[in-house]
Amino acid sequence: MVSGNGNPGPSRHAQLGEFLRAQRAKLQPRDVGLRPYGDPARRRTPGLRREEVAELSGVGLTWYTWLEQGRDVAASTQVIDALARTLRLDPDQHSHLRFLAGLAEPYDRNADSDRKRLQRLVDASMPNPAVIYDPDFNYLVWNTAYVCVRHDPLELPPRQRNLMWMMFTDPANRERMPRWEFAAMAVLSQLREAMGRRPGDPALAALVADLSAASPEFRDWWTEYSIHRFRPSTVVVEHAGVGVIELELFQLRPVENPGLLMVVQVPTGEIAAGRIATLLARVGESPNVTNSDSV
Repeated sequence: MVSGNGNPGPSRHAQLGEFLRAQRAKLQPRDVGLRPYGDPARRRTPGLRREEVAELSGVGLTWYTWLEQGRDVAASTQVIDALARTLRLDPDQHSHLRFLAGLAEPYDRNADSDRKRLQRLVDASMPNPAVIYDPDFNYLVWNTAYVCVRHDPLELPPRQRNLMWMMFTDPANRERMPRWEFAAMAVLSQLREAMGRRPGDPALAALVADLSAASPEFRDWWTEYSIHRFRPSTVVVEHAGVGVIELELFQLRPVENPGLLMVVQVPTGEIAAGRIATLLARVGESPNVTNSDSV
């Protein structure tokens, strides 16, 4: 990183040290359950001492000192999370600490997701099919165009109302996708990435185990450990009612809840757009307004 005057800006390690020092200075021993010793007014260190943070976090003093000095030392997820607890960081500060340490953001399955707000977002994407998944790839909300062009998630069994289950076990979806294998391997790769960001997550581990038992293709491809990050691509849907619809895929994540994944499928041209309009007209749906039955 280079600043406007041509001088290199602070490295991530330097910013990490600066952040830790600033947060340590905001706390007093009583804030973390320590009994003050000596005259608090005569403490030369504002806030907690380094040795106090290190001891409360279960890390070595020398190693913690190197962190604050901005040295190039690696920090594990467990240690960074322990420091976040000791320093009483709020969720935003915790995420920033993880970022500076080069780690994935902390994952909170219970993070608030306002479904009505998300429904308005996918509705505003009409007439483009749009859907939002939670961090475990379960369907959260979708619009009418998605139902007309792709499928209705409400027709899936509740336990299998999930992108991975739909892709690998729904025969109707496979029949509609002439390039099913390419699409299936792409979503499997996204699941692999999620496992890497959240190692040991029981929900994802259960999803992999169940899909391995239910789908031979999933089981075989999972062992290959293929990783392909999302790239702009086109999906082809052979719709029984109107014919072939080509859709360009866009993936987005809300800043306030980056664990969510929004997928918008935009028709590649006038023919595809016209066929979507025909499907929406058949259900009496205005291209710009949809219902909120899924909320």
